[in-house]
Amino acid sequence: MQKKDDGQSEAVLYQLMEIGEMLLTSGAEVSRVEDTLTRMGQAYGAERMNVFVITSSVIVTMIFPDGREITQTRRIMSPGGTDFTRMEALNALSRRCCSQVLPVECLAEEVERIRSRATSDMIFYLGSILAAASFAMFFGGSPLDAVIAAVGAVTICLSQKFLGPIAPNQVVYQFLCSLIAGVLISLLAAWIPAIRMDKVMIGDIMLLIPGIAMTNAVRDILVGDTISGIMRLIETFLWAGALACGFMVSICLIGG
Repeated sequence: MQKKDDGQSEAVLYQLMEIGEMLLTSGAEVSRVEDTLTRMGQAYGAERMNVFVITSSVIVTMIFPDGREITQTRRIMSPGGTDFTRMEALNALSRRCCSQVLPVECLAEEVERIRSRATSDMIFYLGSILAAASFAMFFGGSPLDAVIAAVGAVTICLSQKFLGPIAPNQVVYQFLCSLIAGVLISLLAAWIPAIRMDKVMIGDIMLLIPGIAMTNAVRDILVGDTISGIMRLIETFLWAGALACGFMVSICLIGG
């Protein structure tokens, strides 16, 4: 009987680690991840939950009333991003489990369903086009600039799709995406003098700036998660620097 309990507890903790990793890589702040795992672990019978989360690691220890302790560690290799749909689904699942505990098998099925849910490419492209074109016009661009920014947005989306799996790290990834978009915009501006290249680039830069990650980093620092906040803040500065370098190199190569 004890072995069966241990197996169930290990299975529960494994699913909690999956949820924690998906939350972290979907843009959730560290305190949210820790609070979610703590509440879910207690709902599944843990008397005490020791949860430590930073941007690159999740460590969870479940302590049960009979004295058993189970610990698992998860190394987070993905640089993460922003996926509010997945985050909301995980939050809804955690609330369900806290109000009415799901069997481990059902929990695993729900976690896998959320993980495998894919965002439509068409929605992703349309959202990027709308954002880039809107920002280009917001900062003083013309309708033509908005159209060119939309073309740049599609280029960035395609670059993200094909470069993401092969880029060695997020810094190189940001640099290459911005370089490709910058070269295209610079070439179009050279061919069509009416295009204001700075307005177009501003619109497309907004798609790559790690604004939410930077905001979460500052928030983590302010609420006391200093290590996670500083790590995330340094990462975002490096990403932003790579982004700026990509556009600068494209301007130097093509002119503008």
